[in-house]
Amino acid sequence: MQPRVKPHREAHFPSGEPRPALGLGTWRLGEAPASRAAEVGALRQALEMGWRVIDTAEMYGQGGAETVTGQAVAEALRAGLPRSELFIVSKVLPQHASARGVQAACEASLRRLQLEQIDLYLLHWRGAVPLQDTVRGFEELQRRGLIRLWGVSNFDLDDMRELGAVPGGRACATNQVYYSLSQRGVEFDLLPWQRVHQMPLMAYSPFDQGELVDHPRLRPVAERHRATPAQVALAWLLHQPGVMVIPKAGNALHLRHNWAAQQLQLSPQDLAELAQHFPPPAARQPLAVR
Repeated sequence: MQPRVKPHREAHFPSGEPRPALGLGTWRLGEAPASRAAEVGALRQALEMGWRVIDTAEMYGQGGAETVTGQAVAEALRAGLPRSELFIVSKVLPQHASARGVQAACEASLRRLQLEQIDLYLLHWRGAVPLQDTVRGFEELQRRGLIRLWGVSNFDLDDMRELGAVPGGRACATNQVYYSLSQRGVEFDLLPWQRVHQMPLMAYSPFDQGELVDHPRLRPVAERHRATPAQVALAWLLHQPGVMVIPKAGNALHLRHNWAAQQLQLSPQDLAELAQHFPPPAARQPLAVR
């Protein structure tokens, strides 16, 4: 195992704990057994490069992504990577998020991940289970030492305020939502609210499901920096205070490009040009979901 590569940017959780602002998503991994070895290899390469945050979920590949992540992490730990450097995120489906159901779901995720503890455990989206029941389940998981932090995903501002009003709800560590240069609705009220509460926003789909990877509006900025449009889109998100970004990358080239985006320093001219083509919201918008 190579020595730890320090990330260029960090996000801070309400506890003050700093973690890299760039993490790795695993959506669509673990869906095909024939691809498992290659997927494990890609995650191992990511860990060698210095990636330390991995985001997964019990839904992805019906547990397959957790299995792939678990194998890659287990191999890296055996090779000498300290567990304390890793920040593993997983998510529970809303139908499993009752006070009792979340116990079984988390235990199953831990088995697939080959871990004794998940660093951050999220409610994937809001369902029929009352929030107070889910929070009670998360608190029990913390008491048992199976998770360290808990949070939510796909919650709009009204949901966050309701969560904060239930017993224990203010312990929420993060909210993971769809946020990209072309999907900026969260900037109107949700992101400012989370910043006030020192709660990082985890941005998924930073490339707008591929639409920004080679977007013509990003090319002039990319050319000035000898970068790719995808790196510009990623660097723009990393420039936003209080934001952690979790792009997915399936091969070594994309992993290296995404990692290098941390070094891209956008100028005031770049930011103004991007804002002209991708303006911030002028009014509240429905939460974008994938």
